[in-house]
Amino acid sequence: MIRFVRNSFRLLAMARTLARYDALFPLALVPGGKLVAFLARLTAPFSRRSDLPPGKRLARALEELGPAFIKLGQTLATRSDLIGDDVAADLSSLQDRLPPFSAKIAKRIITEQLDEPFDVLFAEFDEQPVAAASIAQVHFATTTDGREVAVKVLRPDIKVRFARDMDLFYWVAEIVELTQPRLRRLKPIETVKALEDSVHLEMDLRFEAAAASEFCDNFEDDPSYYIPQIDWERTAEHVMTMERVKGVRIDNVEALDRMGIDRSDLLAKAAGAFFQQVFRDGFFHADMHPGNLFVDENGRVSLVDFGIMGRVDKQTRLYLAEMLLGFLTRDYHRVAEVHFEAGYVPRNQSLEHFQQACRSIGEPILGKELADISVGRLLGQ
Repeated sequence: MIRFVRNSFRLLAMARTLARYDALFPLALVPGGKLVAFLARLTAPFSRRSDLPPGKRLARALEELGPAFIKLGQTLATRSDLIGDDVAADLSSLQDRLPPFSAKIAKRIITEQLDEPFDVLFAEFDEQPVAAASIAQVHFATTTDGREVAVKVLRPDIKVRFARDMDLFYWVAEIVELTQPRLRRLKPIETVKALEDSVHLEMDLRFEAAAASEFCDNFEDDPSYYIPQIDWERTAEHVMTMERVKGVRIDNVEALDRMGIDRSDLLAKAAGAFFQQVFRDGFFHADMHPGNLFVDENGRVSLVDFGIMGRVDKQTRLYLAEMLLGFLTRDYHRVAEVHFEAGYVPRNQSLEHFQQACRSIGEPILGKELADISVGRLLGQ
């Protein structure tokens, strides 16, 4: 009963924020959502941003609601089958940024975590963070032995805030599964669990440091790809120190042209590196947006931010490779066979019918530009 009352009030508070941005439409998925939306409208006038597309309005509201909601929005951006292509596209540009906390607090956390006086660890430390996101912020610094580094510091009390918001997400997901049969196939509780597991890993920076170290080993012999080194002596659960990356963002076209970088070659390198991650190593960076990819003056690609990673076992890699090859060569019989061999389709189903279904999915998109493909429609099939 206490949980019901607590989360009911929190849901209403969240709805008031959505109302200010004219972004109440997600409440249609929640039982009693219309009543909550009505109450929210009574107490929160619409914002001037109401002329923006629905997805943009929702993105602005989620940014105001804080870290867990930003992460939820980024998860929803991959579920165009649930929210539609347009809203998913708008949420994909959701900015994971929040006002920074003070350098004084960052230094206190560093000192407590590393159990050393600050001036023993760093000779210089930029007071202004270069980035401040939902879980942590990053400061540039120079170690006492003269190395330029980037220091990532977890936000204070972030674990308590996430636990509180996750309880609300689980509560809503449980109600949806109980009362909305048509939405059960979307597995809302599993979606929240996946989000929770991912965020828990992000909130222990030792896991991110380990991921960066593993990546560094995987690409050690690749001259076109660079992973910054981890400073393990200055890394703990809430602090991670790594080599500072120099270069320009991979989407800074003007800067790349001034540097004389061949963009086609650069794209081939980046794409090739991703396929190596998935199919060669079975360990891939799951957050490869332009803000995490930098290019140096020699055209070498550097990757940062290893908080969100994915793994694929060897057998699954083989299945994925065969399915991809089958679609590219229009061998839909083999695509169907692989689905049955992998157990993705029950054995009692018709192979011929599933082959026909694979053809109906593959033919409309084969040879098309990515921008012309509706991912929502594809997943819906």
